[in-house]
Amino acid sequence: MQRRQFSPSIATLLLAAWLPREAFALQEADAAQGIRQALQRGAEAAVSLLGRNDGFLGNAAVRIPLPGYLQDAGKLLRRLGQGKRVDELVTAMNRAAEAAVPEARTLLVNTVRNISVEDAVRLVRGGDTAVTEFFVTKTREPLGVKFLPIVTTATERVALARKLNGVTGKAQGLGLVKPEDASIQHYVTRKSLDGLYHVIGEEERKIRRDPVGTGSALLRRVFGG
Repeated sequence: MQRRQFSPSIATLLLAAWLPREAFALQEADAAQGIRQALQRGAEAAVSLLGRNDGFLGNAAVRIPLPGYLQDAGKLLRRLGQGKRVDELVTAMNRAAEAAVPEARTLLVNTVRNISVEDAVRLVRGGDTAVTEFFVTKTREPLGVKFLPIVTTATERVALARKLNGVTGKAQGLGLVKPEDASIQHYVTRKSLDGLYHVIGEEERKIRRDPVGTGSALLRRVFGG
């Protein structure tokens, strides 16, 4: 005799009829609060880690190198005894990222506050970096607008950056450079954001992997099941 199979949707309806409505409301409220807490932890950790001296330059995971299309030019300059100028540019690029990251704090916090219950429930059930990916979709473009002037100010003081931008312009005309890397400044802005979301993602993985270790009863309840 075959047992009858209930679809998940029917099972959910039966459960909803059996349990008090407040049980679902509590779960949704927990999910929303838990996601907001996870987002805030990730954002605060990223800004604190990266938005300081050597936050990028001293961190191999996010340190910004010369763009790939300029690696050969960098090697040639070093062979010609111009390694100091290359190092100066790489340092300026990373210092620019460190200066820009604190500007992300307000927008990230506002994004946390405005997350909907529906999004929160979906993100709890998502993959290891579902929360971070939500951050990316909501904040990457406006943060790029905020970062670019700061990065420009920090890098335009370096003469080599101006010269390499000329090379970049020619390379872009030949289709060798992506539009988002149209200048050193655009490249550094993009890599700054990559580093920011990388650190937020690492924080999210830690929370999902060990919610007990966070010391938060709410995160343990939301992510521990």
